Amino acid sequence: MLQENVDYYINADGNFVFTEAYHLKRGYCCKNKCLHCPWHYAREDKVKQKDNK
Repeated sequence: MLQENVDYYINADGNFVFTEAYHLKRGYCCKNKCLHCPWHYAREDKVKQKDNK
């Protein structure tokens, strides 16, 4: 069962945002560039783009 403010929170736009704790419980990266990805999926892409410029 998901717990608010532990596994997710609701942002100012009313969207559910999963926390790093939730992602770690799930155990894998979904590659959807989640804001709190503990595997840094989205951030790695940004670093690669900067390096290529």
